[in-house]
Amino acid sequence: MHKLLLYCALALVSPAPRAAQEAHVPSPAEVELQARLAEQSIHLDVARRYCAFPVEVAVRDDLLEYLLVGPAGASHESAFSTPVSPSVLNVALLALGVAPGTNADWRAKDPQPSQAELDSGVSPYEITLPKGDGFYIYVGWRRAEETYFYRVEDLLRNLASGNAMTRAPWVYLGSQTLPRTPKSGPDDTVFAAEVYRNLINVAYFHEGYTLITGALPECVEQSIWMLNAWLVPDRGARLTMFLARERLESEDAAVRAQLAELPVLGGGR
Repeated sequence: MHKLLLYCALALVSPAPRAAQEAHVPSPAEVELQARLAEQSIHLDVARRYCAFPVEVAVRDDLLEYLLVGPAGASHESAFSTPVSPSVLNVALLALGVAPGTNADWRAKDPQPSQAELDSGVSPYEITLPKGDGFYIYVGWRRAEETYFYRVEDLLRNLASGNAMTRAPWVYLGSQTLPRTPKSGPDDTVFAAEVYRNLINVAYFHEGYTLITGALPECVEQSIWMLNAWLVPDRGARLTMFLARERLESEDAAVRAQLAELPVLGGGR
């Protein structure tokens, strides 16, 4: 199943630029891929260069290291979880013409900054930021007549600065393959994201096993990130996440059509 999806994804040409979207005619490979992904709860829009899929609110009031994981991932440290398979989601991302970038690297400065410098915000690390193709990430939902559509950075709080996370593209890593233990047949490797079920990280990890990583200097810190919980529905609420190669607008009818519908709160209109 996954190999068929990958074949269809690689058969696609690079997605059309925005000016050509109205004239976009799906190829047979694209139609097949969209149908297969829809069976896995992923909506792929090649013309508009995004995919959308269901997520649930996981951690609202505790520290975060991840933005998105699967049910068997680090769900106690992630803002959202999704039932979508990491390897299938990766196929959708490849269909959007993305190529793997490079992960972050960091090491402690020598000598270390003084305490006064640290207190003023000087980082104790020499940081090489992730580089490569990126995605804009959005989370949205509908409730009655109201539409809620956020850049995901607006939903994340930097405890060190007291501000929302700085808006910036997130870098695609594409995870890695690992040796299969024990070996079984001709394919002796496994997809790391499928094994660990951690899809998007906020804080940096040297392993680079996720599909997508944050790409800001402050992502080197693992204990400064929380949800802006007052903007997010209750834990377990089912929302829609968008991974887009270009900025999206909630006014786009195609985008609005993908938003999850939440029940009306008592007294709401």
